[in-house]
Amino acid sequence: MYKKTFEAYQAIEKTTSSGRETEARVLNKGAQKLIFCQNNWDSNDLQTRLKNALEFNQKIWSIFQAELTKKDNPMPKEIKDNLLRLSIFIDKRIFETMAFPNKNKLTIIININKNIAAGLMDSLKRQATPNHKLTGIKQHSRTYENSHIFNKQQQAI
Repeated sequence: MYKKTFEAYQAIEKTTSSGRETEARVLNKGAQKLIFCQNNWDSNDLQTRLKNALEFNQKIWSIFQAELTKKDNPMPKEIKDNLLRLSIFIDKRIFETMAFPNKNKLTIIININKNIAAGLMDSLKRQATPNHKLTGIKQHSRTYENSHIFNKQQQAI
């Protein structure tokens, strides 16, 4: 069931957006699911919504982890290591929140998702700017490698 849904999504995604846009959109969706839970903490269906939101975010970050640990991932080692540490932190926060729900624990995941999504979108804007020149490892990683994390591992969702 998930495979067919993924394949349909992937076909549409290829014609409508870049990898960076997809990653930014998915990260923002993860943040929005958590924000909804925070804003509706006393609702009757919180337990189900929170579980779904946390699992969705866990899948996003599992995909990042899988892509970052591949031997053929050309992203600079320092950036991969930093993103892996960040993903481990998010994993811990998700598990902690599953075990001991508290709406304040969601804030850091929301902020990280939103900041990375904003960085991905910013790199698209910079890349679209005429006379844009890529210089240094930092520029390279933002404009190329971060955009391809989901492209190879989206099947997990």
